[in-house]
Amino acid sequence: MSSHRKPRSSPFNGRAVRTVLLAAGAAGVATAVPAHAATGPVRAAAVVSDSVFTNANRLHHTQARDSFTIRQFGKVSATSVRNQANAVSMGCSVDDHCRSVALSFQIVTVAGDAHHLKAVNVSDAANKYCDGCQTLAGAYQFVVSTPHALTLDAGARRQLADVHRRLDALTRSTLPATELQKRVDALAAEVNGVLKEAVAKAPKGAEKPDVTLHRRLDGWPGH
Repeated sequence: MSSHRKPRSSPFNGRAVRTVLLAAGAAGVATAVPAHAATGPVRAAAVVSDSVFTNANRLHHTQARDSFTIRQFGKVSATSVRNQANAVSMGCSVDDHCRSVALSFQIVTVAGDAHHLKAVNVSDAANKYCDGCQTLAGAYQFVVSTPHALTLDAGARRQLADVHRRLDALTRSTLPATELQKRVDALAAEVNGVLKEAVAKAPKGAEKPDVTLHRRLDGWPGH
């Protein structure tokens, strides 16, 4: 791990909704749509950013945080979403090491057959003068594209809430990095399964519904 590492990012070109990327900073993305707006007419645009940052140091040897968000936009003409996890360990040593863990799960649902989407998923982990420290960042972004607005039902939300509780526990655990990665990946697979099941029950249209998972890890062994 290096303090000079550039963030790992994943721009997304959607398939199910004939998506094109918005130019960075596009002036047309001006109106935010509430996360619960899943029905009704097509709205102008939606912009959202979810992020987690941890900084472990000699005063706070362990920093562990996670985020789990659900953004249901319904039909919008354009969407710009960003999910980011950053972890830093600074100033500790082999004999007095730090542990910094940042995990972010972001679920985004969009609908329509002529939709502009910019989705960015970023993770970055950095050790700064911190030999022997564990610094782990993971960003998981789930983009759900459907012809018609999708509202997750109570059953799906209960399942996702259960995943969130277990993610909280894992984030704050003392598991070795390899085992932690394995278990977090398993939770991501559960989320993917819940979303695919919801999409399978959604109203059909001309465009095929799709669930795409973007996974970015930094500072993890074997990723």
